[in-house]
Amino acid sequence: MTTSHLHAASMSLSEDLTQDELKALVGQAALQYVVPGEIIGVGTGSTVNKFIDALASMKGQIRGAVSSSVASTERLLALGIPVFDSNDVPRLSVYVDGADEIDGQGCMIKGGGAALTREKIVAAQSDRFVCIADASKLVHTLGAFPLPVEVIPMASQRVIAQFARKGAHAKVRLKGSQPLVTDNGQHILDVTGLQITDPLAFEAEVSQWPGVVTVGVFAFQRAQVCLLGTATGVKTLTF
Repeated sequence: MTTSHLHAASMSLSEDLTQDELKALVGQAALQYVVPGEIIGVGTGSTVNKFIDALASMKGQIRGAVSSSVASTERLLALGIPVFDSNDVPRLSVYVDGADEIDGQGCMIKGGGAALTREKIVAAQSDRFVCIADASKLVHTLGAFPLPVEVIPMASQRVIAQFARKGAHAKVRLKGSQPLVTDNGQHILDVTGLQITDPLAFEAEVSQWPGVVTVGVFAFQRAQVCLLGTATGVKTLTF
């Protein structure tokens, strides 16, 4: 992992920057990775919303975007940015998305916004993954953030039992009093009690469990660049 610093001239940086302001900094900084004339991949979440807002300033320079969620698609279209179906785009030069955790090798936990399956699909068709996050998301070992796992509803209890055999606790994510339903019509399990020391092996194992649609460990589709919002500016990590 190598590091460098990029300072945003548009804002006065201080120790009391809010998390929202840090998200705006990294969203703006990610524009430098957007390739003019191409279609880009766009993720999901509050940090990505800042990137989408910044992207509107150069929408005339790109063909459009492939989006990882209904929510991001709606935001892109509202700002006049065309959205393409992923099946119609053979490759993307860059995918910009956030992370719930990222380690020193660019492996991530994602899915806090319940869009992990589509995020992994768009990441897989992209040449470069640029992660945008605030500095609190950088960890030594993945697992403190509850791991999202998208599952077919009928498999929920057996997958919960498999995690229990690993010493972890999984529960169905709720929206109100009912299970949250993803854009794909599936449910999400949130798993705690994990220390994911080998993300590649963990992702490969859990992905094979019957009923698992997507595990929220991004190791095969890890980030190549991470833009971290810090009190002194945007710190660039390359992997």
